[in-house]
Amino acid sequence: MLPGKVLPPGPLCRRLARSACAPEIRCMGPAIRIENLSLRFGQGLLFDDFCMRLPGGELTALLGASGVGKTSLLRVLAGFIPASGRITTGSGAGLAGQVAYMAQEDLLLPWRSALANIMLGATLRGVRPDRARAGALLQSVGLAGQANALPATLSGGMRQRVALARTLYEERPVVLMDEPFSALDQLSRARMQTLAAGLLRGRTVLLITHDPLEACRLASRIHVMSGFPARLSEPVVLAGATPRQVDDPSVLQHQGGLLRALLGEAA
Repeated sequence: MLPGKVLPPGPLCRRLARSACAPEIRCMGPAIRIENLSLRFGQGLLFDDFCMRLPGGELTALLGASGVGKTSLLRVLAGFIPASGRITTGSGAGLAGQVAYMAQEDLLLPWRSALANIMLGATLRGVRPDRARAGALLQSVGLAGQANALPATLSGGMRQRVALARTLYEERPVVLMDEPFSALDQLSRARMQTLAAGLLRGRTVLLITHDPLEACRLASRIHVMSGFPARLSEPVVLAGATPRQVDDPSVLQHQGGLLRALLGEAA
């Protein structure tokens, strides 16, 4: 992805992000420690004595080649697959009940309206949905007029906004995101990055992406995962508020360095 070909998001998207993030910041995310993680994949170890730290209330991005274990790490953190090791928050507690997960596909149920899809988690848990909060989240992502729309009538970017609102509806302090914007065109992707940066502020977020520019726009720190068993690079730490502009000198500098590192690992 070339920085010069990504258009900056418009004023409407920036206003949505600013107005939407304020009520959500109360959901402050904890620091997370991953210690001595081991996970077998086939005949080998995908993770062996793997350790990682996620700062509380910040977005950490994880890059790496396909198949290196990024999604498996998210699934372990989400509790979807078992692994040996220790995963704790800053208070020493585990992550049970604290995690929301946003996948690469929007995974909207085609027979449910946008509003009903946002409340899906509550419905599955047998909890009475909060329509007012779901409607407020739909408004926060700029889709207040689409509450009754079915997914088939929405564009890809609109469906991803519904998926983001559904993730936020769970009101969890930890958010795991597995390439959530990769299927979007460059302009829609840049707008979603801006929107997510505001709505997720204050939560502890682990974002998987193959796009160094996306990582540099959104993350406070970035790791490259490589090898088998997987290992992490030293973090690239970026200063300043997010989302950063695509032509910010530090973004361009770090984007180039990360791309060189990825190309080196691929070679």
